[in-house]
Amino acid sequence: MAEITLFALPSSSSSPIPQHSLRQFRRRSHSHWIRIRASSSSSSSSSERPKVVVTRERGKNEKLINALAKHGINCLELPLIQHTEGPDLEKLSSVLNDTKFDWVVITSPEAGSVFLSAWRAAGTPKVRVGVVGSGTASIFKEVMQSHQQALSVSFSPSKATGKVLASELPKFNSRCTVLYPASMKAGNEIEEGLTDRGFEVVRLNTYSTQVPVQEIDHIVLAEAFSAPVVAVASPSTVRAWANLISKLEEWDNSVACIGETTAMAAKRLGLKNVYYPSKPGLEGLLWYHRWVEIILEALGIHDHLQEALFR
Repeated sequence: MAEITLFALPSSSSSPIPQHSLRQFRRRSHSHWIRIRASSSSSSSSSERPKVVVTRERGKNEKLINALAKHGINCLELPLIQHTEGPDLEKLSSVLNDTKFDWVVITSPEAGSVFLSAWRAAGTPKVRVGVVGSGTASIFKEVMQSHQQALSVSFSPSKATGKVLASELPKFNSRCTVLYPASMKAGNEIEEGLTDRGFEVVRLNTYSTQVPVQEIDHIVLAEAFSAPVVAVASPSTVRAWANLISKLEEWDNSVACIGETTAMAAKRLGLKNVYYPSKPGLEGLLWYHRWVEIILEALGIHDHLQEALFR
């Protein structure tokens, strides 16, 4: 079983369920994006009710749904974000053509995918990439096999956060240059941390995220809110979920995060039962399997607490 970090688990067996303040809900999202998977219908049978809400952009949840289905777990697909072009996207390929950087820093799978498209358009120039963690690194695996001389992932920090990346990125010379293609909504800690160390940083906001805002069926929302675990893969998704439940009188179920950066965002937003893999750096599919294990662990703890409550 993967090592996990959990916030706010009850410390005493006499109080198995933490008490949290009550809220009410706001019903917002795309109705045509809602799908119940791994069950024949949204039956009221407890065995068929979704246990996990999967929240990545439409088209990116299939792998997780299938992995959980192998464990007999039903999922509710509720995409909470969609990616859009950023204002600097068109500049990226020309910047790669015109300027040689010591590092290209990539901090999310989406940033990696956007970068690779521009990199190919620029003629696959030679680049050295630093990534925030193994999940982001996996985006480059196929490219490195076919373009070994052109692109290399040469650095990942000891802890998968932007702050640690900025403090540990190797500096080769006094004028070490960094290209940082990022989300418009990403914070400034990476460029500020690198600049403080003497790096010259060019940040390009190549993509953004937006939250679907259309009304959805209240029955679907009720199923999402009652599911024991919500699986989230980015701070943007966490913010979207927190906004969705902002008026709930009570929501204290579990949030299973893909990594520490997402988990810290969840904690800052006041979510209580937050799980994430505590050791970064796994390669390839092992990183993804760890996220699945975290979801299973969160479900197991939820079931244990429910049994204790009704014992």
